Amino acid sequence: MQSQNIKPTEPTKEDIIENRELNIWEALIPVILLVGMLFYNVSYAFGDDALSGSNQFILLLGAAIAAIVGFFNKVSYKQMMEEVAKNVKSTTGALLILLLVGSLAGTWLISGIIPTMIYYGLQILNPTIFLPACVIICAIISIATGSSWTTSATVGIALIGIGDTLGISLGMTAGAVISGAYFGDKMSPLSDTTNLAPAMAGGELFSHIKYMAYTTVPTVLVTLFIFIIIGFTLDTSGTPEISEQLHAIDSVFNISPWLFIVPILVIGLIVKKTPPLIALLAGTLFGGIAAVIAQPEIIMQVAGSTKLTFNSAYIGVMKAMTVDTAIETTNADLNDLFSSGGMAGMLNTIWLIICAMVFGGVMDAIGALARISKALLHLFDSVFGLFASTVVSCLALNVTASDQYLAIVVPGRMYAKAFKDKGLAPENLSRTLEDSGTVTSVLVPWNTCGAYQSGVLGVPVADYFFYAIFNWLSPFMTLLFAAFRIKIKQLKEA
Repeated sequence: MQSQNIKPTEPTKEDIIENRELNIWEALIPVILLVGMLFYNVSYAFGDDALSGSNQFILLLGAAIAAIVGFFNKVSYKQMMEEVAKNVKSTTGALLILLLVGSLAGTWLISGIIPTMIYYGLQILNPTIFLPACVIICAIISIATGSSWTTSATVGIALIGIGDTLGISLGMTAGAVISGAYFGDKMSPLSDTTNLAPAMAGGELFSHIKYMAYTTVPTVLVTLFIFIIIGFTLDTSGTPEISEQLHAIDSVFNISPWLFIVPILVIGLIVKKTPPLIALLAGTLFGGIAAVIAQPEIIMQVAGSTKLTFNSAYIGVMKAMTVDTAIETTNADLNDLFSSGGMAGMLNTIWLIICAMVFGGVMDAIGALARISKALLHLFDSVFGLFASTVVSCLALNVTASDQYLAIVVPGRMYAKAFKDKGLAPENLSRTLEDSGTVTSVLVPWNTCGAYQSGVLGVPVADYFFYAIFNWLSPFMTLLFAAFRIKIKQLKEA
């Protein structure tokens, strides 16, 4: 996923914990019960409100069940807590990123940056070409930055707004944004997962990227084709009302192309490999400065003041960064669009990630992750079976460990020897890790990636799941290539 260049962890140093006392059925107990509880909670109890706290508590219940299994298999409470602490610590960078994304969204709203993007975007993008354009725009930005997370937090937010104004489903727009962002992130040499996958498989970065293109390019072309078809069949109401919406934006915000300087600076910082925390902090501060210069009336409105002073400017910018901010226009739809939760708006997502890491930490500590991967490895003996086992392992770890990096690290270590024994070059494994581990993490609501994208774009995973075509299609594409022995590199070719 991430391919984000965002998590400052070193997964290559993580230990895979094995427990000979644990059998496969015991390892699966917490998984089966967790999935069952989450399904009931979302489908029959809380629906879209499940992320407000109930899902988080169910993840803790899942961790408790895993701990009970661990106690019966000679795993101490101390061991489990140590692994949980390690897991939670590994998310520190991601949690800080989330807080900064919330603050950046707030200052980019009151500064007029996001409204300006929407204003000009409405005039350029029509409903027919909008979805494929989202894929292409996000792919380009993500290749340049190596970060699907940053792409979603900047361009993605603006595209969600444009799509909503055009009358396009939020799920469709989010799916197109995520498809493009993960394509670029996956193919960028700046991406951390793109570097991690060949390291785990024993391959080389640029050979991995070249070999990955065989499955990735057809997948994104199919994705674009489907979105083009959807674009021609859309029945939207946004086009006839664009002039009214443009007037509503222009009457509240001072719209100027000069405001694009801020996002261009942020993207430039990231392209120059500036740490994402620093780049997003800079973007937040630049947004605050731009707000004071370009939108003094908005600043006064947010601050509850009738005069622009240093103190009112400080209060207005600080409120936008930290708490709920809403800017009213003459258009009711835009009133919903021009609102931001600031850092406070990210707390539910942060809460979810922490609870998910508790579950993943206990599962790792009791040896369940290693046991499940080994069982899957032994299920298949053929070459296709080996690819299929790798795919299933990556998907299972994205669900159970709630972390994209573990979905690459654990199968990468477990299957490296198996691929070598079959006479297969490491590029086969590294490509499969990315096709199934990297891109599917965003499809799991309690995975760090799914929680992040859902929180940043403001669209539940269930709403964008089907439309994140590139992400769910990628594992099928890699299995298709394996089944027909297309571009299956042998060791003797290395």
